[in-house]
Amino acid sequence: MAQLFFKYGAMNSGKTIEILKVAHNYEEQNKPVIIMTSGTDNRDGVGLVSSRIGLKREAIPIFDEDNVFDRVKAINPKANCVLIDEAQFLTKEHVFQLAQIVDELKIPVMAFGLKNDFRNELFEGSKYLLLYADKLEEMKTICWFCAKKATMNLRFHDNQPVYEGEQVQIGGNEAYYPVCRKHYYHPPLTMLGE
Repeated sequence: MAQLFFKYGAMNSGKTIEILKVAHNYEEQNKPVIIMTSGTDNRDGVGLVSSRIGLKREAIPIFDEDNVFDRVKAINPKANCVLIDEAQFLTKEHVFQLAQIVDELKIPVMAFGLKNDFRNELFEGSKYLLLYADKLEEMKTICWFCAKKATMNLRFHDNQPVYEGEQVQIGGNEAYYPVCRKHYYHPPLTMLGE
């Protein structure tokens, strides 16, 4: 039975490498998958799923105006799985369309993304995936500064923590650390480079 999955975690929790692994497992058995990613994340180019360990793969970019259900139906309505990277950047309508893929096309959808932004606010896509997903799974990683589980993303600029600003600022290790609650509020400034 097809289901909508939301697998979320802080930065560096292995979300993208998991997508690549799942795609490989399906394709090794000659089961086609559709890999999509937000068109917002352009760090390595639009339409590219790229892990921090260097593995990359082309993906279909999703933009705000896109109807994901229509695109999947046009690409392959018999795909064995739809994999979505950077799902936090999806719109409410996109999440409804993912549910429609599951319910009408009977294709499992696995969406991967951040739950919360650097201000500890939910992203729109994450909010609606938390509400509409059939299954939720937290992907864990450890705090940049200690051995506790990281649940938050600390943005920094010029070696200073940043708690205000635009929700979306594309970046990786040069702009964000995965952190625990304690170090979100009290990062060791010496470890930020001071």
